[in-house]
Amino acid sequence: QVQLVESGGGLVQAGGSLRLSCAASGTLLSFYTMGWYRQTPGKQRDLVATITSGGSTNYGDSVKGRFTISRDNAKNTVYLQMNSLKPEDTAVYYCNIVGTSVWGQGTQVTVSS
Repeated sequence: QVQLVESGGGLVQAGGSLRLSCAASGTLLSFYTMGWYRQTPGKQRDLVATITSGGSTNYGDSVKGRFTISRDNAKNTVYLQMNSLKPEDTAVYYCNIVGTSVWGQGTQVTVSS
C-alpha cells in the first residue's frame, strides 16, 4: 500500500521560513512527478509546485521566487522549502503523486502577521 506522510508544518511569523517534507512508503517516488498543493476552508485545493522525475519544476504564480520544491530519491522524500512566508500562505499543505489519487494527510501551515 502506497502512503505519503507530510511533516514540517507549524506556526511562523510573516517573513519566516518552513520546510515541508513528504515521505513515501510502498513505492519509489523517483518514478513519478510529485506535487505540493494547499487548501483553505471552503476553497478548492490549489497547485503550489510540481517536480518531475527528471527534476523539472513548476510553481504556482503566488509562490514563484519564494518556494522551492526538491526531491531526495535516496530518502524517497520530496520537500517544499518556503521562504518569505505571508499570511495568505496559511493553509493545509498536501503532497500528491501527480495523476493519481494518492495523497498525504496534510500538514497545517499558519503564518501570523
